[in-house]
Amino acid sequence: QYFCKMAFFNCWLAAMATFLSPYAALRGRTVENMKILRSAILPLKHCFGIKIRVLGSEHLNFKEPYVMVCNHQASLDLMCMVEIMPDRCVPIAKKELMYMGTVGLACWLSGIIFINRQKRGDAIDVITQTARTMRHENLRVWIFPEGTRNQDKSMLPFKRGAFHLAVQAQVPIIPVVISPYGNFFSSKDKKFIPGTCTIRILPRIETQGLSPKNVPDLTETVRMAMVDAFSEMS
Repeated sequence: QYFCKMAFFNCWLAAMATFLSPYAALRGRTVENMKILRSAILPLKHCFGIKIRVLGSEHLNFKEPYVMVCNHQASLDLMCMVEIMPDRCVPIAKKELMYMGTVGLACWLSGIIFINRQKRGDAIDVITQTARTMRHENLRVWIFPEGTRNQDKSMLPFKRGAFHLAVQAQVPIIPVVISPYGNFFSSKDKKFIPGTCTIRILPRIETQGLSPKNVPDLTETVRMAMVDAFSEMS
């Protein structure tokens, strides 16, 4: 059952990307195409019998740009991400995704920002350019600061790129915490059954007046707030 459902998940994404990419291509590469990508992913929760509960959505009720940081457990995070993703918001993703056929093309057309994690200089350049773009184009950015999937009972140490970005752009950080999937999903145990997960959006954390020297403390402050919320939701 696990393998069948994961195969369906991947085939659905590939099929939707193939079907929707020509339409998105007519519009060119734009963040507005994220609405198309989002609409393709939203029905998946119904296919798998997953109910998503959202707490704290009022913390997204402002029009300025911001950086959203979220814990990263599995590919199912995509379903949670599109559940709350605001307009003009794009994820930062690893560059390898761009080469995944029509899925990569759909992501590129949707304005997703790709970063080469193996080349620090390139990654810094992307962060700097994105900081400028956020202000000029009122862009919101979604980042998984753990950098990789993690189904442990806590969170991995956070990479600092998201926090350098927020400080450079002088925009708030919105922490997002997805509850553990263990009751209904586990790649280790090959379990994938219907279930419920909760998304908790925490109050924004301001970065106005902060400088790069404040990034380590900022990173740890945000991580601890997210770890505490994750523990409460476990």
